Amino acid sequence: MAQSKGELAYNYFFEGHNCAQCVAMAFAPEMGLTPARAAQLSAGFGGGFGRLREVCGAFSGAVLVLGALYGSADPAQKTALYTAVQALAAQYAAQGGKDSILCRDLLGLQKGENAGPEATPRTPEFYRKRPCPALIRAAADLLEQYIAAHPLPAVEEAP
Repeated sequence: MAQSKGELAYNYFFEGHNCAQCVAMAFAPEMGLTPARAAQLSAGFGGGFGRLREVCGAFSGAVLVLGALYGSADPAQKTALYTAVQALAAQYAAQGGKDSILCRDLLGLQKGENAGPEATPRTPEFYRKRPCPALIRAAADLLEQYIAAHPLPAVEEAP
């Protein structure tokens, strides 16, 4: 049986990838990307946008995937994607028990706390105290459920 996207994303975290990268990499094939390219495109979203502790990286990775799969180059089509993002945000915030999609809230930090640009070393203690792996799994699972319930639009071939 194939691994769920949540499990795949979860496992990427323990390879040292940031939260956004984990979710994006799990959905790389659906986006027509290699996992390495998905990791590159989502790299700056980790730590709540470059460790600013703003929007959770796992959720940001999910939004990147939503845009790649359901977004449109037509500016008049923004509402449909924004509707999907807001629905997924509400589900994501509710499942964590903190009613938030902000990294600092999910980590129990105050604004500006632990927000410098240096990445935190990945130690056994880091992995023990972080809620990130569970949040990554949740974001990827929610996204996988969304995709299952909303068939992907047909891609038009270029002439």
